[in-house]
Amino acid sequence: MGAKSTPSAAILLGMSSGVSVDEFQALEQKVLRAVEIVKREREARAAAEAEVATLREQLAAQGAELQRQVEAAKGRVEAVESEKETAEHQIEALNHERDVVRQRVERLLQQMDELL
Repeated sequence: MGAKSTPSAAILLGMSSGVSVDEFQALEQKVLRAVEIVKREREARAAAEAEVATLREQLAAQGAELQRQVEAAKGRVEAVESEKETAEHQIEALNHERDVVRQRVERLLQQMDELL
């Protein structure tokens, strides 16, 4: 930013004779630098806010996906538990059938012993 004299600078210098042109231009440069800093900070804040919004959207999407996966896992667990119960009932039925067959074989063996 080059040193330049503006109409407002001339008016201000005319009103306050205690300020030199160089001092006024130095002050003007400081103000311009401050304006640039504020501008950059606002841009950085806007970029950060946009990034936060993007991250929130990603987080929400990931949360929804995780929820879907949890529900799918619950469904698989229920299916496995159902299969387990079916297998347990089949085992009980087979054990009962084995006991019945064992009793019949024992009776047959007992009858054969009586015949001999």
